[in-house]
Amino acid sequence: MALNNKPTTMTPKPNCNANSLAAADTFSTNPSLHCRRKLRRRGSFADQLLRGRRNLVRYLLLFPLLYISALITCVGPISALFRTPTLPGSLYKSHQIFDKLLHQIQEDNSSAIQLSAVWKYKRKVKEQKRCVNTTARRQLGMLEPDRYLIVDANGGLNQQRSSICNAVAVAGLLGATLIIPQFEFHNVWKDPSVFSDIYDEEHFVNTLKGHVKVIRELPQEFMEKYNNISNITFLKVPAWASANYYLEEVQPILENNRVIRIAPFANRLAMNLPPQIQTLRCLANYEALRFSVPILELAKQLVNRMTEKSSISGGNFVSVHLRFEEDMVAFSCCVYEGGVAERLKMDSIREKGWGDKFKRKDRVIEPGLNRINGKCPMTPLEVGMMLRGMGFTNNTPIYLASGKLYQAERNLAPLRKMFPLVETKESLAKPDELASFQGYSSRLAALDYMVCLYSEVFVTTQGGNFPHFLMGHRRFLYNGHAKTIKPDKTKLALLLHNTSISWSTFKDEMKLMLAESDRKGIMVPRPRKSNRRNSLYSNPLPECRCLWEAQNSTLKLTHNVLIQDH
Repeated sequence: MALNNKPTTMTPKPNCNANSLAAADTFSTNPSLHCRRKLRRRGSFADQLLRGRRNLVRYLLLFPLLYISALITCVGPISALFRTPTLPGSLYKSHQIFDKLLHQIQEDNSSAIQLSAVWKYKRKVKEQKRCVNTTARRQLGMLEPDRYLIVDANGGLNQQRSSICNAVAVAGLLGATLIIPQFEFHNVWKDPSVFSDIYDEEHFVNTLKGHVKVIRELPQEFMEKYNNISNITFLKVPAWASANYYLEEVQPILENNRVIRIAPFANRLAMNLPPQIQTLRCLANYEALRFSVPILELAKQLVNRMTEKSSISGGNFVSVHLRFEEDMVAFSCCVYEGGVAERLKMDSIREKGWGDKFKRKDRVIEPGLNRINGKCPMTPLEVGMMLRGMGFTNNTPIYLASGKLYQAERNLAPLRKMFPLVETKESLAKPDELASFQGYSSRLAALDYMVCLYSEVFVTTQGGNFPHFLMGHRRFLYNGHAKTIKPDKTKLALLLHNTSISWSTFKDEMKLMLAESDRKGIMVPRPRKSNRRNSLYSNPLPECRCLWEAQNSTLKLTHNVLIQDH
């Protein structure tokens, strides 16, 4: 075999390392191109993988940011679709409207009204049955000389007044002797006054003589038995109890024990009663209950001074019962412009005055609904805007009847801008004249009551017993007309919610409101069925007609005469 000694040509394997790649250009056939493309393909895949991981991390970080951004952008508008819209009249915006309209208010005296010509409506007198002698003895329950009625009159000045009048009626119904009512001390009013501090005790006893026997103290034999009136077991009578209830349920106990004590007694007698019982109520409220001499003397001075300061309007003035004291604002649960500080303060006052009453689970507090329903106390600013809108000019004399107002200086400032001639009992009386009244809320309220009684126009702003009794008393004195402005607070809430309302539009609405108060001020016979809002305390006719005619036939409606008799 012949051997082929010709050397074998070996084709070198491409070395794809870095060194071989550096010398690859020397090969004409350039076998390393394959390696370069292969390496590039390998490097490209690794880079993509690395970049992919990095992008994934970026996406993972970006996605929460996008989600949060979407929430911020979209959730607000979406939640607004489900949020309860603000109801018209539910927010206090009166201060904003006042700031906007103040200049027009101060410049406007174009529709001024005279105080002597505010009231247009007159009571139509109809022929009535002839009245019998009102001083004759009423034939009610047979008087039992050794049966005694004791009541605890609770509440403020006029709630106590209601209790006294009802006690006279019940004593007459049961034929019992009435012990001068005791006044219950309350931690809201904080007045330790007794009956004789507020009312003329001797006049009370003498006026009722022949109708109901009244004595100052329980006879000695009962005091020895019980030692103290507080030891006498008291009866719990249901609210608004009928005459039949007293005759069937209470009288047997009275016959057995000879003395009964009813506590509390406010609102413990129905409004709808037999005529002879109603007559006793009339006699007690409009004749027997006369304020004590110290109260009457100072009240007369206040009325005279207010009349003198009202010379520009012929001695006539407007009185406003302003219920914007701290406790009233707190009790109403209404919200004004005080923010968080106001809310915390009102919470504190509620807790101090009424404990946990407002924190109970069954207690629902809805400030907006209260305002819509006209249950929020009117601010001095709102009272001023209303009166200016009705046509009362800035030189109208105004008497403010109130306790210590909530943030008085700040809240009275807008009213004084509209009505500079504002007076109070504190501004009319000398410090030494008021000294003996300080700390006694009922005595101070009695002063306000008397000044308001003799004003040409009375403005009530929050309901309650004070205006309830005062309107009836004014009807009794002023030929059946209450001469009272009773605002439609639901309507006011709507008007004062609209911050774009014009002054002319507001004025038109206020004039209609004044006309409605004038129309409703006329005394009209009440429905056969009485209720709490429509009692003889606010509407004396027809039950008190005979007493009213007897008094008006002898009394002239002058301040000096009336203030001595009431």
